[in-house]
Amino acid sequence: MHDALARIQHRINTACTQANRPSTSVRLIGVSKTHPASTVHEAWQAGLRDFGENRVQEAEQKILELADIRHDITWHLIGHLQRNKAKRAVQLFDYIHSVDSLELAQALSRHCGDLGLPAKRILLQCNVSGEASKEGFNAQGWESSATLRQELATTIHQIGALPHLEIVGLMTIAPYAEDAESVRPVFVSLRQLRDMFAEIIPNHSLSELSMGMSGDVDVAIAEGATMVRVGRALFGERDYTQQ
Repeated sequence: MHDALARIQHRINTACTQANRPSTSVRLIGVSKTHPASTVHEAWQAGLRDFGENRVQEAEQKILELADIRHDITWHLIGHLQRNKAKRAVQLFDYIHSVDSLELAQALSRHCGDLGLPAKRILLQCNVSGEASKEGFNAQGWESSATLRQELATTIHQIGALPHLEIVGLMTIAPYAEDAESVRPVFVSLRQLRDMFAEIIPNHSLSELSMGMSGDVDVAIAEGATMVRVGRALFGERDYTQQ
């Protein structure tokens, strides 16, 4: 684990240097979905502090098993969230990257208020690539469609007005590609969309761009990623039979 973590951190540091950015400007999130709590603990011992999970139920069990180090771990929900699990999600996770509808945002805000929790830090998941298999607000071609820009602006303004949420940035999942350079336009589009949203809801920071995974982390950082979600390069191939 120490070697794998050192390798990916070196990639991040190199990409930051080439982009003339400090390495501290990128947060490495270890995607621990399907891996046991023992693997998370090993990565924590190696120095990793941020972990990403896709499913509320799976994450809940791990967080319980790792209760003694909960204070030293930041948990990120990076998978699709159903509204009926929103209440549990706001209790478990420090960041929710996958907010993809006004209705989900309303549910998260309501539960935070009812439970007396601090404002939940969320990212808005945007599908800028247009892949049908990807979740997120439809943002394909927003640059050239005034209608789509207006629809997005209206929704984002409504989410930004909710009382118990802090919108810290945007998230996207780029299409899989053998050549990471081919997905650079996806990262550029998300960064530019974030800049547009920042003008609409100036009371939210929108400082985070959650984009880039094991295969394209370098290109994502070059285009402004502040959070990269790395699973395979850290933990190896997943055992999907454990899901």
